Amino acid sequence: MPKVSVAEAKSHLSELIAKSAHGKERFVITRRNRPVAALVSLEDLRIIEQHQQREGLAAVAGKWRGFDELAETMGDLDRLRQSGGEGRDVSL
Repeated sequence: MPKVSVAEAKSHLSELIAKSAHGKERFVITRRNRPVAALVSLEDLRIIEQHQQREGLAAVAGKWRGFDELAETMGDLDRLRQSGGEGRDVSL
């Protein structure tokens, strides 16, 4: 990911936002050459948030007695998503 100083990000914010939103580029914002933030598209942010939610639910399910089946099913769903599986036909 390209690194951009805070000063540069301030002066080119519109351009960086356009590149992030439309060009799917990601930027690390630095202060004194140290990473302090990142600029990512909303699509990337949603993916990050979904990943965090799945991890959180899996952790909770694993701690509840009797919910092993739920944790296993969630793992199956995650593997299907990663492999690009189409799943099963649920049409009526």
